[in-house]
Amino acid sequence: MTATAIDYLIIGAGSMGLSTADWLARHSGARVQLLDAFSPPHDQGAHHGETRLLRQAYGEGSSYVPLARRALELWKQLERESGETLFLPTGVLNVGPPEAPFIGQVEASAREHGLALDSLTGDQAARRWPGWALDATMHGGFERDAGVLYVERILKCWRERVARSPNVSLATGAQVVRLEAGEQGGWEAVCADGRRFAAERVLLSSGQHLAPLMAGLGIELPLTRVRKTFAWYESDARYALGDFPGFSLTTPSGAIYYGFPDIDGAGFKIGRHDSGQPLPSGETMAAFGACEDDVVELQQVVDRYFPGVGALRYGAVCQYIRTPDEHFLIDELLPGLLVAGGFSGHGFKFASALGEALGIWLDQNRRLPELALFAMTRFSSSEGHLS
Repeated sequence: MTATAIDYLIIGAGSMGLSTADWLARHSGARVQLLDAFSPPHDQGAHHGETRLLRQAYGEGSSYVPLARRALELWKQLERESGETLFLPTGVLNVGPPEAPFIGQVEASAREHGLALDSLTGDQAARRWPGWALDATMHGGFERDAGVLYVERILKCWRERVARSPNVSLATGAQVVRLEAGEQGGWEAVCADGRRFAAERVLLSSGQHLAPLMAGLGIELPLTRVRKTFAWYESDARYALGDFPGFSLTTPSGAIYYGFPDIDGAGFKIGRHDSGQPLPSGETMAAFGACEDDVVELQQVVDRYFPGVGALRYGAVCQYIRTPDEHFLIDELLPGLLVAGGFSGHGFKFASALGEALGIWLDQNRRLPELALFAMTRFSSSEGHLS
């Protein structure tokens, strides 16, 4: 089958793929082809689950802060242009033992970048938000300008905007099984149904399928797919939107959890950020409750820290694609072939800014300085550490 030729090919129309296509649709006259094995938004990638936290005082490293600031600007712009509510300014409380690295980095990020952050002892936080059971051994940093993104609503918005562009096409049910170097340069994507798509420049943002596709070109990526769980619970009025913030919680044992107030009547939502069960690409994830720890690891934290949270409503599973250091992997690994993956469960909040940066890289062959931190070379050297 003859390859369909376009200017830019994006494989994986999830968070990063759709965001990049949206930027290109508005800033470039190039022909863009998006491919997705399913039909976004869907539950086969890392973008489902309704909501994500948006923070700027960043516990994963202060080097992320400029990206977070730009992302917030672009989320608000998208909200204005779409007329949809996409961001809820709930505030986010980061809480844990004062010696926890995550808590220290949150405060360091705020100091370095002049971010507003209220510093609280645990008992002060509990008085301010009675839904918490905390004592003075814990420490909190409250970022009042942080909040919650509506993930699937954003994906739907991007898809609708892309569909209106005469220069962008989205092919769903297009499962790419192989990448090949083009005879005249560039790259060809071969789909399971025999369709072929060719372009001089390609963005591979296909989540769990990124590593297998690159392995076919002789490049091994340090990515691990991990099954994760999260759940919604009954809760009383203490957890109502406007009365309780989004949060990250580091326990004394070092486990890291995240959560949300009751939004739109869904209930109190909580998940665990660390741990999880590794599994191969393509393997079906076991449903919530299939693993012994699914309920226990959430329930023990609910019982300890959230006195007004009641019975489990329902749980769900998702996947992280992790790098060894849990920072992103964004690089041009072969001429004209960009990869964007390894977002390790904290990438979505940056998707608006990363779509802009990836669009610029594809269209102008120019890597923004902020992306240098996520280069593949850091795995073979001591350089590129994210502070």
